[in-house]
Formats: sequence, structure tokens, C-alpha cells
Amino acid sequence: MCREKYSVMRLLPLLLVLLFCTCGRAQEFMPILQGSNFTGWHIQIKDQGVVSPEDQAIFSLRNGQLRVYPGIPDQTPQPYAALITDSVYQNFHLKLEYKWGQGKYPPRGDFVRDAGILFHVFDTTQFWASGLECQIQEGDTGDAWLIGARAQSSVQDVIRNYDPKGKIQERGGTYPRFSRFHRAYCWERTGWNSVEVIVKGAGAEFYVNGHLVNALQAAEYPGPGDEWLPLDKGRIILQAEGAQIHYRSVVLKRL
Repeated sequence: MCREKYSVMRLLPLLLVLLFCTCGRAQEFMPILQGSNFTGWHIQIKDQGVVSPEDQAIFSLRNGQLRVYPGIPDQTPQPYAALITDSVYQNFHLKLEYKWGQGKYPPRGDFVRDAGILFHVFDTTQFWASGLECQIQEGDTGDAWLIGARAQSSVQDVIRNYDPKGKIQERGGTYPRFSRFHRAYCWERTGWNSVEVIVKGAGAEFYVNGHLVNALQAAEYPGPGDEWLPLDKGRIILQAEGAQIHYRSVVLKRL
């Protein structure tokens, strides 16, 4: 009996180490775009619906790097498209890096380059899908869009941009379908930029090149009748919105 107890006591430190290592691995960042195929994702093109990767030229994936509108001549009219996760995500930390390409395509051929990360997507029957967005756009990266949803944020009294010490405002709803909270400051730079979206429950924080630029809280989506429900999970989308853009190091950690 004593020998058995002694053996168990000797094993306890090893079991604790194994448990710690297992928990650590479960919380590591994992790539959600990797290799050269779109496993775990599907593609939707405006006015065309869901298409197979082989039947489109808007998204190209090579060695984990995503190119949007690759090799398409500048000012060639192109449709908008969405790269959508098959899985639903809740409580996560998403990180990626992006860099603008040269091409711009009508109907946005004369506008600033635009893209974005949608998350908590709950309805893909419309284009753009309903959910929340961390915008990626020249001069506006970090703006928060509410698409068919509503949420709260802290807004500065004068310039009306995000301020963690500002007053809480609620925006969004079903009409108008698109509403926005402006980022605190634009930290975008030439070349590669990092964006992080940290999502906990019905709230989210946006970081651009390491700087907190926006935050949402109390996000909701319309339920049956006049009921609004907590928006705390959904799919993730990377947008193709008429501008050439490159993504790399797209990783996610569940919280």
C-alpha cells in the first residue's frame, strides 16, 4: 500500500507538467489559412453565390499567403467577393498582416483601396453578410462597421471618434443596415501592417500595428419579432472589395 502511494506521489509532478503543456498547446495561435487550398473556407461572389475555388480568380492561396484579385489588370471591372470560414467562432484572438497591391477595380476604381475582416457573421444570405466588421481601408483601418446588427462604443464628444474615456453610444440596427464607429487614429503605414481582433463575448477590440484603435461592446442581432439577442459568435469573412490586397500570417487563438 505504501509503495503504491509512493509511486502515485512520484507521478504527480509529471502529470501536472503534462496537463500544463496540453493546456498551453490548446491556447496557442494556429493558422486558419495554410497551404495552397481553401480547406475550412468557402467563397461567395456577389450576384453569383457560393463558387468552388477552381471556378474563380479573385482569391489565390499559395503557401499560406492570400492574394486578392491577383494579376488582374488595373481598372478592370470586378465583382465583390467574400472568403468565409466554414466554422463558427466564439471568444478568440485573430491576427493577420496585410499589404496593399496596386490594382483598383470598378465599381471602386476611383476610390481608396478597401477590404475588411467581418466576424460574428450570422447571416450570409445578403451581400455583404450581416455581422460586425473591422475595416481595412486606406486611411481608415480600424473603423468598426455594424451590418444588420447593433453595438455600443465609447465616443469622443468633439471629433466623434473612438475614445476609451468617451461617452457610451449605441449605433446600428436593421435600418439603415450599415452603421459605423470611427477609429481613434490611423496607424496604417506603407507596406505590411498588422491587425488584431480580440473578441470576448459580445465585445471586441481592434488593434492596428499594436495600437488599440476601436472597441465594441454589447453587440446584438435581431431575433424573432422585435427581440434583440447577444451577438457573441459567428463566422469570419475576409473581403474582396475592389482592391488588390495581400494577407499573410492569418492565425487565431481561442480564448
